[in-house]
Amino acid sequence: DLRVRRKIIIVYAKYPDFKTHVRGLAKLIREDPGNIQRELKKLEKIGFLISEKRGNSKVYHTNKQFILFKELQSIVLKTQRAQSK
Repeated sequence: DLRVRRKIIIVYAKYPDFKTHVRGLAKLIREDPGNIQRELKKLEKIGFLISEKRGNSKVYHTNKQFILFKELQSIVLKTQRAQSK
């Protein structure tokens, strides 16, 4: 789902040190955990996100070394500023 993916990218680009699991992200962006799980896996597969096991859950965070990270972050921040005016 493109809408869910966009929300996830915005969160992780805007807050690159943010770490959370699927349920935490579901509460934050108010989306279905199943849809979020699928999109997180896709974003991890292309290298935008990194996951690590913490107990029984996976915690996701931004891969700041991702080739397009700076560009994505710049777009997100500009868009957020434009929307707040």
